[in-house]
Amino acid sequence: MEKTFLMIKPDAVERNLIGEILKRVEEDGFKIIDLKMDELTRYRAEVFYEVHRGKPFFKKLVEYMSSGRVVAVMLKRANAVKRLRVLAGATDPKEAKKGTIRYDLALDGRRNSVHASDSARNAKFESKFFFG
Repeated sequence: MEKTFLMIKPDAVERNLIGEILKRVEEDGFKIIDLKMDELTRYRAEVFYEVHRGKPFFKKLVEYMSSGRVVAVMLKRANAVKRLRVLAGATDPKEAKKGTIRYDLALDGRRNSVHASDSARNAKFESKFFFG
């Protein structure tokens, strides 16, 4: 069993999609091992997305991620990182496959409802960031 990290972003929390997203995750065979609602300050959002510092979208990403509450979720299953990325879909919902979370629920490329770890290493960092 592999662990990974999912964050339900402010747009999805605001639109009451927490239950829908968690349902899809569980139906795909994931086990929720920890979950909490949190709020990112600007500073915490900058730390979380440090890998994107210097990119043109960094400032707007930080503003968006610190604009409302998020739900942090630790998950496990076989091939968890890869499976969650498939379930989430492409970052840009216009490029996501039908039936993925982002295709079905995202508003646009930034307000795309979820963050899914892209590697086991990042999943460990991101989980520790929220759960210690």
